[in-house]
Amino acid sequence: MDDLPEKLVNKHRGPRASVSAEAFGTWNQKGAFQPKVIAKTQEQKTAISQKLNLSFMFSALDDKDKGVVIDAMIEHQVKVNEVVIKEGDQGDCLYVVDSGNLMCTKVFPGSDEPTFLTRYQSGDAFGELALLYNAPRAATITANDDCLLWKLDRETFNHIVKDAASRKREKYEKFLDTVSVFSTMEPYERAKLADAFKEVAVKAGDYIIRENEDGNDLYLLQEGKAHATKTIEADKPPQKVMDYKTGDVFGERALIKNEPRAANIIADTDCLLVSMDRHSVKRLLGPLEDLLMRNFDLYEKFTSKA
Repeated sequence: MDDLPEKLVNKHRGPRASVSAEAFGTWNQKGAFQPKVIAKTQEQKTAISQKLNLSFMFSALDDKDKGVVIDAMIEHQVKVNEVVIKEGDQGDCLYVVDSGNLMCTKVFPGSDEPTFLTRYQSGDAFGELALLYNAPRAATITANDDCLLWKLDRETFNHIVKDAASRKREKYEKFLDTVSVFSTMEPYERAKLADAFKEVAVKAGDYIIRENEDGNDLYLLQEGKAHATKTIEADKPPQKVMDYKTGDVFGERALIKNEPRAANIIADTDCLLVSMDRHSVKRLLGPLEDLLMRNFDLYEKFTSKA
């Protein structure tokens, strides 16, 4: 398993800042929208479409809206060590990574040194927070090598992408307030985490996770109840070892430790969950690895009996 992103140090954190989505009214009107069309080859359009399909930000767009976004995007090449976005600056665009690798850092209150947050690679989007919240750039993004990016302007983002993204983030950021392990996250981190969520519905009695299978997803229980069972003795049925309620997290062990699933997770009632795949967990949850690992001791005491 690849190394997780460098951990954030809690002492860098200050009070959580509040953010709200940009409002549109008589003083701040969207106005008439005339889609931009930047000439591209069919090969370029296909390549952009493939990257958008990898990006959480654009995953809910229909084909028509996705076409508008593709037409409006401008190619943007950056050199190694070039700063693409600087923390505190005003933002008028977002970027989607076509190729290359970039580093995200932030200077937290009480510190003069930047703290590493995450990396961006092909298919990732960044820079949207300044557009979503009409706020200064929340972090600095620096190219680790020569990169090819696609840039989307504020106006196209506002009219095509923003409403859907805002609704999704608002829904899941409220949910994250109920999840204790994520409640102290910075707004920047919480917004990126909400982007990564995929909703999963499970019927009562269904297996969400099966013991010993490969694990590719982490789950958060949004609605309903579930429980875990584990094989303690080889010749006996699995025993119940844990209950789960709304706001609980499970499935993280297999992803972080690159091990098979340690237990079965079975829905007691109809459940609504959100999941994140292995790539998202590695990219977004590295700073919270210590918090997620707090659950591991609960599994270890049963494993040692097997």
